[in-house]
Amino acid sequence: MTGLKNNHPSTVERIAEALRTRIIRGEIAGGAALKQDYVAQEFNASHVPVREAFRHLEAQGLVITLPRRGVRVTTIDRAAIKENVEMRGALEILALRHSVAKFGAEHIARLEQAHQACAQAASLVEWDAANNLFHDILSSECAMPRLLTVLKQLQLVNSRYLFSIGLKRGWQPRSDHDHMLIIDALRDKKIDRAVQLLSMHIGTMERVGFVAA
Repeated sequence: MTGLKNNHPSTVERIAEALRTRIIRGEIAGGAALKQDYVAQEFNASHVPVREAFRHLEAQGLVITLPRRGVRVTTIDRAAIKENVEMRGALEILALRHSVAKFGAEHIARLEQAHQACAQAASLVEWDAANNLFHDILSSECAMPRLLTVLKQLQLVNSRYLFSIGLKRGWQPRSDHDHMLIIDALRDKKIDRAVQLLSMHIGTMERVGFVAA
């Protein structure tokens, strides 16, 4: 029994992570049904870890359980994106303000590395990972775990939108000038300036119809 308990969480996370990646990248479309039988067969697992994986995804807002319709991937529309942008604009700034007093040279170095990774990304997958890391660092020292959980959920929506637009319009390597401006403001201890830049940066997503944050 001990061995089963040790292995069970990894099976749940393995299933959840695979489905999460497919949903974010648009490989499973919004509104699509997730069938326990098919998922269990694919991952050579029983229905128990599959149901737990579905619960993890539902907690992250990626799927929803509907009466008589089973588990479905959530959809994102313009209203959802607008809400996401406004929430990120408020909550990520809150996290930054609570984090910045603890920032040192190592945080600036990590932000610069993430910014450079964005510039050097060879694919949308690499750029999204580097971009998410940049924003994670900005919030990393807020000491507010529930806030970080919400921010992670908002980040997933952001990534889903990024991939949906990328699939339609294509993607080219890009460097985000806003990131460098934020880094410069933080290095110079200009907190209000950094906050203003971050707010404008996040708001860019809705204004131009493409995820630039």
